[in-house]
Amino acid sequence: MFNLEYLTDQSGQPKAVVIPIALWQQIFPRAVPSEPEEITLAIEDYCLHQAMNEAAQTPLLERDAALAYLEKLSE
Repeated sequence: MFNLEYLTDQSGQPKAVVIPIALWQQIFPRAVPSEPEEITLAIEDYCLHQAMNEAAQTPLLERDAALAYLEKLSE
């Protein structure tokens, strides 16, 4: 797990996040994008891959169990 650091202004309001280099290199394995849209897409791709990796390690539910879980979430 990575420890992010939050920088605040004098009134305590967050104004920036310090990202550890190891995490930065995972999000941007190649050259750092220069356009904000490219940065956004790279972060979304990283998060999607993380979610897919986590899902691959999660046991699948049977149909009835999955439907019961979804029904419980909608309550």
